[in-house]
Amino acid sequence: MKYRRPKNKVRRRVIVALAAVFLLASAVVFHVNLTRVLVSVAEASMRSITTVAVNDAVYYTLSDRVRYEELVTVSRDSAGNITAITSNPFQINRIARDTAYMSQENLQKMSEGGVEVPLGAFTGIEALAGFGPKINIKIIPISNVECRFVSQFEEAGVNQTKHSIYLEIVADISIVMPSGTRNFASLTEVLICESVLLGKVPEAYLQSDIFGGGYDLAPKR
Repeated sequence: MKYRRPKNKVRRRVIVALAAVFLLASAVVFHVNLTRVLVSVAEASMRSITTVAVNDAVYYTLSDRVRYEELVTVSRDSAGNITAITSNPFQINRIARDTAYMSQENLQKMSEGGVEVPLGAFTGIEALAGFGPKINIKIIPISNVECRFVSQFEEAGVNQTKHSIYLEIVADISIVMPSGTRNFASLTEVLICESVLLGKVPEAYLQSDIFGGGYDLAPKR
């Protein structure tokens, strides 16, 4: 009868344990890479969907061209100099509200079918993420769309100032997938109208925004 030395049993157990640790570590690394790549591809798809949804909403809401005088009232003194520039809150709120509502509706409808992810993304290798046939993945998009107006003054000549009015649409998107969750914000800026103002514009307006300024998309801590 052949006798096996105890040290051989210990060595075998060590090898099995190391193999198990290696397989577990490989599985964890693969899962992390797969999650990262899948979520990244899904985010890119949702950004594209968001752009289309917002642009369609803007086109629908502003199908009738908005005139500068509908949004802003310019007051002058007897010499023709500008004394005040005030906004029309009713018209501004209407456009912002309708655009936000339409954008959110479009996002919901366009994301119902999920997103198309190339088969290469399932390898977890970023370089292969764009290759192979596309597979549909169901996602749960959670979106919140807000709109606001911003304006910009720019010198256009002697006693002439160009006043441009923009609509900023920011969509906060949360993508919920079995492989992970990603949050991101998408900002779209659309020129609504502009006008060249004749006469001296008070410095206070040149250094500020009559609508209160744009969005800050810096990450919140």
